[in-house]
Amino acid sequence: MISRRKALYALAGIPAAGAYAFGIEPRWLDTEMHKVRMPLLGRPVRLAHLSDLHASSFVSQRMIADAVGIAIASKPDVICLTGDYISYQDVPSAQEYARTLAPLAKAAPTFAVLGNHDGGVWAENDGGFANHDYVEGVLERAGIELLHNRSRMVDVCGESLALVGVGDAWALEINAAAAFAGVQHAAGPTVVLAHNPDTKDQIGVYPWQLMLSGHTHGGQVIVPLYGPPMIPVRDIRYLAGLKPWGARQIYVSRGVGNIMGVRFGCRPEVAVLDLVPA
Repeated sequence: MISRRKALYALAGIPAAGAYAFGIEPRWLDTEMHKVRMPLLGRPVRLAHLSDLHASSFVSQRMIADAVGIAIASKPDVICLTGDYISYQDVPSAQEYARTLAPLAKAAPTFAVLGNHDGGVWAENDGGFANHDYVEGVLERAGIELLHNRSRMVDVCGESLALVGVGDAWALEINAAAAFAGVQHAAGPTVVLAHNPDTKDQIGVYPWQLMLSGHTHGGQVIVPLYGPPMIPVRDIRYLAGLKPWGARQIYVSRGVGNIMGVRFGCRPEVAVLDLVPA
């Protein structure tokens, strides 16, 4: 039986846990450093990965600017953004948001894909925008290239890197044939940008070595002795971090922002991936 004293201690801890979950952890950015062995790569390439910025009344431009600063400080050769730049329609002006993101493209070639919150069928049904106009405008003003179901061959440190961006799964915007059309015979490694890690099941027949994703927020709230109450993917193996998928690899970011201003046991992150020859 739990004693009265222990019960009072537990109750006293609830406000403290709430203050931490809403006031501290959502802003406590972590830097995840990983080494990723890549076939077809001749020399190391450093890649910074940001996801799920979720600019809103809960995630300030200052918070996003801090994440941008961490990414730039890592001195990346290329920067990749994997969707959900906003949550709903409580957004800053496109000009203000673009100013926050613009240092990325000035530091290194920066590429992006869209997420389920960035406009479209899913977003409209969930109280967001019916189209991508706002997010596309922000990215364009910031000098960030949007890879929406298309690819780009990038020369990085003398290495030819194929970047493939696919539309979001929940928005029903994946067009894999169009996305991979330009890289079917790429001589170097191929990196896929896809917001939702479940996308792997729709692009498995195409050639790629690494996929970058977000969407899950790493669970966002991890209940002790229980885990995350909600996991928004079918394949729960790909909740966060670097994981193999057969001979390929998938990196799932916990994201920078959040929904409703809370995180617990799941700090926001900026990922720095050192791609090295296999």
